Amino acid sequence: MEEALIIAAAGLVAGVMNALAGGGSFVTLPVLLATGTPSIAANATSTVALWPGGLASAIVYRDGLRPIAGISVRTMLAVTIVGGAIGAGLLLYTPERLFDRLLPWLALCATLALALAPRIGPWMQARLGPRGRPLILAGQMLLGIYGGYYGGAVGLMMTALWSLIDGSGIKALAAARVVMGCAANAAAIACFALAGIVQWNTALLLGGGALAGGYAGARLGRKLPPAVIRHATLVLCVAITLGFFARAYR
Repeated sequence: MEEALIIAAAGLVAGVMNALAGGGSFVTLPVLLATGTPSIAANATSTVALWPGGLASAIVYRDGLRPIAGISVRTMLAVTIVGGAIGAGLLLYTPERLFDRLLPWLALCATLALALAPRIGPWMQARLGPRGRPLILAGQMLLGIYGGYYGGAVGLMMTALWSLIDGSGIKALAAARVVMGCAANAAAIACFALAGIVQWNTALLLGGGALAGGYAGARLGRKLPPAVIRHATLVLCVAITLGFFARAYR
């Protein structure tokens, strides 16, 4: 009973984080690992549990969808879904011990994305100039693979990539960010379900908490200053990333 409450609470916190700034898997994954869930199954279960909240957000945002740098939404979706399926397949064929070693580095990439996303787009755009459709599509395929394989902060990484070419603000890209992240995870979930590695009872507990947290986080986000949200999220992500390194290389 106590473990179930901890898992539901982790889902709640993750839902709040995803609603405010992203990075909810930074909470759910270590909690699942602490309960004895193998790392690959924990990653798959976390992805499944957090997906309904992302889907709900995608439905809300759907009216704001528009082409990215002239690339249609359908094309972006197709590339993202293919990438998500490839990433999930790679995860399923990754030995558990190797994934345990990779996990802290993936978490570090996600943490850096959370920290640098607001600046890296304008900085790169000013220095590189436009590269057009090939860069966006190639980058989107890689991010789809990353999303299916691990997925931490993938939405922020997508926003940073699109900003290099599109030049729109974060709010204008929010709808595409949510929908593409949801699409990559949907492809991954199908693969995980077919492989039978999802712990469904745990996913239901996490998912219920995440839905409640997503609602609460959306309301909280209207009141808290953006700087407070970002700093609190980054502190938590840095602490968990260090914990992953300690676990993998102790």
